[in-house]
Amino acid sequence: MHLSWLLLVIACNNTTNTDAESKDSTSQKMDSSKAGITERPFGNYENQPVIEYTLTNASGMKASILNYGGTLTKLLVPDKNGNMGDVVLGFDSFDGYMQKNDPFFGSLVGRYANRIANGKFTLDGKAYTLAANDHGNSLHGGNKGYDKVLWQAEKIGDNSLKLTYQSKDGEEGYPGNLTATVVYTLGADNTLKLDYTATTDKPTPVNLTSHCYFNLSAGRDSTILNHQLQLNADKYTPVNDKLIPTGKIADVKGTPMDFTTAKPIGRDIQKVKGGFDHNWVLSKTSNSLAQVGSLYDSASGRYMEVLTTEPGIQFYSGNFLDGTLKYTKNGQKYVKHGALCLETQHYPDSPNEPAFPNTILKPGETYRHTTEYKFSVK
Repeated sequence: MHLSWLLLVIACNNTTNTDAESKDSTSQKMDSSKAGITERPFGNYENQPVIEYTLTNASGMKASILNYGGTLTKLLVPDKNGNMGDVVLGFDSFDGYMQKNDPFFGSLVGRYANRIANGKFTLDGKAYTLAANDHGNSLHGGNKGYDKVLWQAEKIGDNSLKLTYQSKDGEEGYPGNLTATVVYTLGADNTLKLDYTATTDKPTPVNLTSHCYFNLSAGRDSTILNHQLQLNADKYTPVNDKLIPTGKIADVKGTPMDFTTAKPIGRDIQKVKGGFDHNWVLSKTSNSLAQVGSLYDSASGRYMEVLTTEPGIQFYSGNFLDGTLKYTKNGQKYVKHGALCLETQHYPDSPNEPAFPNTILKPGETYRHTTEYKFSVK
């Protein structure tokens, strides 16, 4: 009798403890889903710690960013059934970003995003030579652009991360000490906003952007060929065989470059040699923030609107992905056209094309650029 009573007491105590543990576990899960910013070690670079910061909003959307290259490593957004999925390409470990063939996944690029012909430009009568790191041209800031440096990170409230980089005079061949700042903000309405600013002590070309690779299926579809893209642009800048603008501005009407009405990316891609990797001239008359395009994946229902203050957007259809990258998320094969980039920007090679919108920043001026990626479902 006494033994039975004792066993009953022990059983009750065990049940009580299990319930308590279960309740604690639930509380931790609830706490982890609250809006705010967390951080975790992600690796080391040049004897300095690489930190991954994760911004979470009240609805559970998450954006993870490294202080290395200002790199967006993850972007978790809901599909039409409320299931969260990571809609950007990246790597599970820092080793992935150290690969020689890392294609700028999620990085902030500069001092000059996109290409400068022959790695040369002239400013105020002086010739400057840059690294010719892309078939004789300079691409995304040179051999060690802003995607390959550590930015100083500062949390701002519960929803913003401020990144600052001091670029020295002469770095990668560019004149002037430049201070660049990018603030990532995750809004309650599932909008990821990037606010860019820069100042300099000498005239210098500046063109900053995010080189994020999107696949709204969150990996369920190995390519983005079924995604529907729409761009508010009735003109684009044709390029030569090295992807340098010819200087002309051409109409998209009647060509494969026409995305004024949403269409599947795969519909006309075979008509474009090498795939899409061009700058579209946005149909906007001012530098105010405006919607300039959208991307839709009908299978998941995810819909992304792009808003920017910039005059151009580079649509790149992942032409150089070939399935050989290591350390990919969950061992995925990042195949050709596995994702796309929508890089809000000034036009490529503008320092050598006086007719293009100005990209020269002077002392006393402030470079400003805002881009938003707004997610919903339909």
